[in-house]
Amino acid sequence: MPDTCGSSLLQTSIGPLQLQNPVLSASGTYGSGWEARDFSPLSRVGALVSKTVTVKPRHGNPPPRIAETPSGMLNSIGLENKGADYFLAETLPRMKTLCPRVVINIGGEAVDEFVELAERFCKAGVDALEVNLSCPNVQEGRLLFSTDARMCERAVAAVKRVANVPVFAKLSPNVTDIVSIAKGAEQGGADGITAINTLIGMAVDWRKRKPILGRGIGGLSGPAIKPVALRMVHEISRAVRIPVIGVGGARTAEDVLEFVCAGASAVEVGTAAFVDPAVLVGVVEDLARLLAGANTSIAELRGSLAAPIAAQAGHATAQAACPAPQRGAEGAASR
Repeated sequence: MPDTCGSSLLQTSIGPLQLQNPVLSASGTYGSGWEARDFSPLSRVGALVSKTVTVKPRHGNPPPRIAETPSGMLNSIGLENKGADYFLAETLPRMKTLCPRVVINIGGEAVDEFVELAERFCKAGVDALEVNLSCPNVQEGRLLFSTDARMCERAVAAVKRVANVPVFAKLSPNVTDIVSIAKGAEQGGADGITAINTLIGMAVDWRKRKPILGRGIGGLSGPAIKPVALRMVHEISRAVRIPVIGVGGARTAEDVLEFVCAGASAVEVGTAAFVDPAVLVGVVEDLARLLAGANTSIAELRGSLAAPIAAQAGHATAQAACPAPQRGAEGAASR
């Protein structure tokens, strides 16, 4: 099969970051990519996004940590990782051999932790940073940086002050108004928005009268959340001037193109990789075929979603109810 993964039809950009195609791995679902290197040539994907790295090692949450659900899964990993020292020494060098673009997802419980990680990874040489403001499985689920627009702006601004690579803010869907948080990230200088992280959920064993996950709650991912992710990507893309990376339930090229049509510049594929570790490259190959068949490209398709019929009808009704004043009407009324 010819290598179509860098076709001009597929090329995209997230702010200043140029990508050969819009397919990325989703943080937390693909390790560093090293674990999947024997399944497919990862040099053909747009970028690899690391699992969240924290300053110090984290042991994560108590088991059980994963529960399968209809059309998805719940996870409560709790950002388990070996810490920045180990990642910089052992994992990052291997990750760089797999893919032309490497994005490091960084996590912290305080602004100074995000700043320290940004400084260290920029010095080590990465292509972009994804700031995890939104993991529901830490800090007792308080999500301080992704539920308050001002806190979000503050965290992103602090990272931007020390970063010499693009910075993407990963947001939580577990908020009343994700658009206001996205605007806070934009105000802080983010080069892009990643939307969405997982939805908080629960699984119950009624026979044992106990929750299935050790922590009780976890993050829901997979096809079940795609409609929510699509809606939020669309809303954010219409409200901010920076690019949006869509994530949430994408598993096929058709899914990716739906996100792009809704406004995404790139799409992360995650939970689907648990079923098929080679899914990323397969999606890229299918994208090239679908776009060629439709005589379009990622650049042309991006954000082209038409307004819903109801919105169009409502606009027409409003115009009919409040017609524009006719010439001389104001004078006639005043008389």
